[in-house]
Amino acid sequence: MNRQRYAFHLAYEGTHYRGWQYQPNVRSVAQTIQEALAKVLRLPKVTIVGCGRTDAGVHASQYVFHSDLAPLADVVQFRYRLNKTLPTDIAIYDIFAVEPSFHARFSAQWRHYHYLIHLQKNPFLEAGSMPYHDRPLHLDRMHQAVALLSQYEDYAGLCRQPHLHNTTICRVREAQLFPSADGTRLQLHLCANRFLRGQIRIIVRKLLELSEGKLSLDQFEHILTSGQRPDLLLPAPPQGLYLSGVEYEGLPLPSNPPAIFLKP
Repeated sequence: MNRQRYAFHLAYEGTHYRGWQYQPNVRSVAQTIQEALAKVLRLPKVTIVGCGRTDAGVHASQYVFHSDLAPLADVVQFRYRLNKTLPTDIAIYDIFAVEPSFHARFSAQWRHYHYLIHLQKNPFLEAGSMPYHDRPLHLDRMHQAVALLSQYEDYAGLCRQPHLHNTTICRVREAQLFPSADGTRLQLHLCANRFLRGQIRIIVRKLLELSEGKLSLDQFEHILTSGQRPDLLLPAPPQGLYLSGVEYEGLPLPSNPPAIFLKP
């Protein structure tokens, strides 16, 4: 049977999932999508390959996976049926026919992540942003630390499990921290060719420690220069983190940021 490789552009709200990757006896985003595809295609099983892992409770406003399927007669109708089958916290935006050499993970050139923090209690943000209520932020310190991120490439000291990676080198192309106009919210944006396990959530926690005076800028830079992991390496909560963009050569993916994202 002829097979066609398709790239799926989607988003998901990760609150009720144990991350993207399939795991036995727990609900994952990948498993949910595989089951929906199998149902729509009337197949016993469908294999999909994602652009990367996300941890439990982490969201994706832009995600890509690929799958090899029998050629689809009507892509728009297929997308409609798939979206009706999927739960409301997963949405398929586009389906592209791609070359057999395309790989959702290995063909990705750059990945974007955003981390959202809200500084006063807000019932509409609790599931998609980290609460950090009624505590002042020293933004100057945080900005200085964020400016260092693109100057270094070895992130072994800011990785939860560096031994699981072949390399701890990450090329950070963009690092931005910006508050909302009313001062009630804060957003970190990072773009790199790759990210390590827990890296962004650990960076967020260190930025907050800088703001609180528990960590100095010199100590933060020493972690980057030495590659030595601190004795205590806690990540920020998962609900503030979004995989927000994946860049591929020749695959036009429009941006679909959630309404709660801040504009720089």
